[in-house]
Amino acid sequence: MREPFLTWNERIAPQDTAAMARAKAHWDGVAKPLDGLGKLETAIVRIAGITGDKNISIDRRTVLVLCADNGIVKEGVTQTDASVTATMARRIFEHRSSVCLMAKTAHADVIPVDLGMLSRVPDVRDLHVADGTRNMAEGPAMTEAQAFKAIENGILLAKERKAAGDRILVTGEMGIGNTSTSSAIAAVLLHLPVETVTGRGAGLSDAGLQRKRDAIRHAITVNKPDPSDAFDVLCKLGGFDLAGLAGLYIGAAMVRLPILIDGLPSSVAALVAARLVPNCKTAMLASHCSKEPVAQAILNELGLDAILYADMKLGEGTGAVCMLPLLDMALAVYHGSVSFSETGIAQYTPQGGEIC
Repeated sequence: MREPFLTWNERIAPQDTAAMARAKAHWDGVAKPLDGLGKLETAIVRIAGITGDKNISIDRRTVLVLCADNGIVKEGVTQTDASVTATMARRIFEHRSSVCLMAKTAHADVIPVDLGMLSRVPDVRDLHVADGTRNMAEGPAMTEAQAFKAIENGILLAKERKAAGDRILVTGEMGIGNTSTSSAIAAVLLHLPVETVTGRGAGLSDAGLQRKRDAIRHAITVNKPDPSDAFDVLCKLGGFDLAGLAGLYIGAAMVRLPILIDGLPSSVAALVAARLVPNCKTAMLASHCSKEPVAQAILNELGLDAILYADMKLGEGTGAVCMLPLLDMALAVYHGSVSFSETGIAQYTPQGGEIC
């Protein structure tokens, strides 16, 4: 492990098992069947472990949409050109994109951040590293210095949101071509064939999908990334959005802030972060399983279970933001339901076998 990542890893506290035990005991005392809310109960217990407090609140929440452009677009791997990234960043700032409308319902703020767009967008948070990545089909997408700066910017964002009072973060991204970079990284880190991990993204035709797969194979052949070195893989095949998201996961773990994983790019960034700084997995919560073909394999590698299976693949944070109302409802029961002792009903106890 490279020295900065080792240092960051040592700064991350383990899950607070005592807080988790208290949260689990609280759930078991609520007047309902044991584990009646299933994975929602598990998520609340995990949040207790992340924060170190069984008195859980996620009332302040922000969706951070990291925006960047990718040089691989030149290979014809997308339906639209790179200008769409900046257009959508502007719509997100104006609260007119899909994730903004969904986040309003979930009472979450949305902040677009420029990590490396080709066109600057006024008023969008500027953590710009460069004007898009280079074409990974011709050579490394980023220099090591650029990738490291993007990771540092993600850590900075997590620390800022913690200082602003956020109780949970939602990851999002916007970058034309980033399912290609994500699929390339997934193929290398998971040792899977390109055709197994690569989907149609925003709806490619059969010919477009073939171009995308060919471009990814060529990029891997040209760059020869080291599967045992996630930073090398990120630099050669990734994007500024993915690097920034990796930093966001690392930073969230440092400040004990729960963070929700979104779709394919967000999941791949989580995988990169976990390889660079293994302890940062403690802060990660899975939301949904994207329709992209490699999504489940990534969650399996991270040891995380998705709660939602809705065939979503929009990105922007739309899948992860769907988790917030479910967590709110679980917390309504956690904090507001009567206990067995209050009802005079004998508390359920495990009897062995599967709980029904």
